[in-house]
Amino acid sequence: MKKGLWAAALAAGTVLGAPVSAETIAVGDSLAVRESVVERPGRGQTMSTVQSKFGEPASRHAAVGEPPITRWDYANFSVFFEHDKVIHAVATRG
Repeated sequence: MKKGLWAAALAAGTVLGAPVSAETIAVGDSLAVRESVVERPGRGQTMSTVQSKFGEPASRHAAVGEPPITRWDYANFSVFFEHDKVIHAVATRG
């Protein structure tokens, strides 16, 4: 691959690999995506960090599967943990 093409491919991969914060909106049969304004935990944070920053969750769901996946629900988002680390946080309102 030529030097210029390699740099362009690397730059595109960096942009495309960047974390995105968006919400999917469903209205009837239509779907739309908009930028999310709901603050939520980032990937890799521990359960204790999430709890100290966001407080006690409204509900905690027991771990399921292997590796164990746990869900905590807050007013505007849900957090999914693998063992004790955040793997995903999803805006539910807002």
